[in-house]
Amino acid sequence: MATLEIEGRILEVDGDGFLSNPAIWNEELAAAIARHDGIAEMSEKHWAIVRIIRANWEEKGMAPMIRVICQSTGVKLREIYELFPLGPARGACRVAGLPKPDGCV
Repeated sequence: MATLEIEGRILEVDGDGFLSNPAIWNEELAAAIARHDGIAEMSEKHWAIVRIIRANWEEKGMAPMIRVICQSTGVKLREIYELFPLGPARGACRVAGLPKPDGCV
């Protein structure tokens, strides 16, 4: 199992840096992952997206489709890419503590 050190915490991750154990996730860890990924500060829009992703994963066991994220948060797709430069799957799902989403390259 690979590990990643973020702000003094050693995290078990897959080969792409996604948490191996999503149960350890909390908002403090999310903010640390975001900083590691180049997001200096999480805005309310960041948190809205992360919370929708996390809630969908906890309820259904998978990340929501991007259309659902946009509809639920009112954030347009282009803005999601501005908020999460690594994209909704690689960026937002990593911050939300999910395993690597299916179809994420």
